Amino acid sequence: MQERIAKEIQHGRFLAQHGAGEIWNWEGPAGKLRWARRVKMLSNHLRPGMSVLELGCGIGYFTRELARSGADIVAIDVSPELLEIAKVDCAAENVRYEIQNACALSYPDAVFDSVVGSSVLHHLEIAIQKNIPWIKRKLGDSPDETAFFRWPLQRSLERTGFRDVRIDPFDFLHPKTPPSIVNRLNALGRFFERMPVASEFAGSLYIRAIK
Repeated sequence: MQERIAKEIQHGRFLAQHGAGEIWNWEGPAGKLRWARRVKMLSNHLRPGMSVLELGCGIGYFTRELARSGADIVAIDVSPELLEIAKVDCAAENVRYEIQNACALSYPDAVFDSVVGSSVLHHLEIAIQKNIPWIKRKLGDSPDETAFFRWPLQRSLERTGFRDVRIDPFDFLHPKTPPSIVNRLNALGRFFERMPVASEFAGSLYIRAIK
């Protein structure tokens, strides 16, 4: 575990030095569409006064929008370099940034009303991206990222005490999609998300559970 965390910290340093937004492809037309959709997924249940933990906040791409809900946000990451950027770019009175390892949190049980995060489980677009090292490096993934599949993940969550587990595949729009075809591919992807078999090949998983 310590070796994995060390790699994540080193990767965070690389992202901070070379521009996390560009490397993660959040800045292009496809990236902005994907970001907006994830913001809605993460924040539509938040209300003023709630206590919320954001896992893997990075440079605060989602933190700013979570804060708009009026909830009290504790945003954590293992990378001090990324957190420093987040503190500057996304400063808000209801946000507190902390260096924390999500696998060994220092908080008491049941202290948060909700825990949210985007790409925390390292499931992005396509499995090949997660299993060929040079592609992972080129697309901005950290060395230990891997893909997940819906049904084994649901069983694992249920075995560890989560209930009301809901996992929906979504997102066929790759962040590097050329701007000229973003709208067409986005519409096509939404269609495939509604198809029982085809949806399983989507690039991301929308996971909700209670514990």
